[in-house]
Amino acid sequence: MANTESNVSAGKPKISGAVYVGATTLTMPTNATSELPSGFVCLGYCSEDGVTNSMEGESEEVKAWGGDTVLVLEDDKSDTFQMTFIEALNPDVLKEVYGASKVSGTLAAGITVQASAKAHEARAWVIDQILKNDALKRIVIPKGTVTNVGEIVYRDNEPIGYPVTITCAADTSGNYHYEYIKAAASSGT
Repeated sequence: MANTESNVSAGKPKISGAVYVGATTLTMPTNATSELPSGFVCLGYCSEDGVTNSMEGESEEVKAWGGDTVLVLEDDKSDTFQMTFIEALNPDVLKEVYGASKVSGTLAAGITVQASAKAHEARAWVIDQILKNDALKRIVIPKGTVTNVGEIVYRDNEPIGYPVTITCAADTSGNYHYEYIKAAASSGT
């Protein structure tokens, strides 16, 4: 594929939402286009900042006499995703922010949230995007845990947002997440 402007793209969410969550025992999708298995729940809108993926690691260079680098030792790898959920009235969002056992009820009957320091359970996450020319991109996180919830601001001129950091754990193949990209069916590529 030539290096041309046709390869440059931006990621946009699907209209119905782009972030889905479910149990880690669900069958994980292995492509960008298949329907998600039953059990994945859409978490609706995220803020205009979208989703940020950060893959960090530490390494140590081993140098030989004379200064040549002869070995690079890598450790302490981390893979995180950050996003801000803005559906403050969605019980499924609140369950991911505070923990499923800490949120009960429905909006119609009344929602109760019990904020605590209890650790979150690992969950499976899927992030679907639409790229240039309707190509699809799907990020699959088989085991990700909400490890940080940022400041929640209540202000009359902006939506309530729940900024979360999801930290990925390696699956049985040693991978933190998977990315699948497929051109739109009509493009012929």
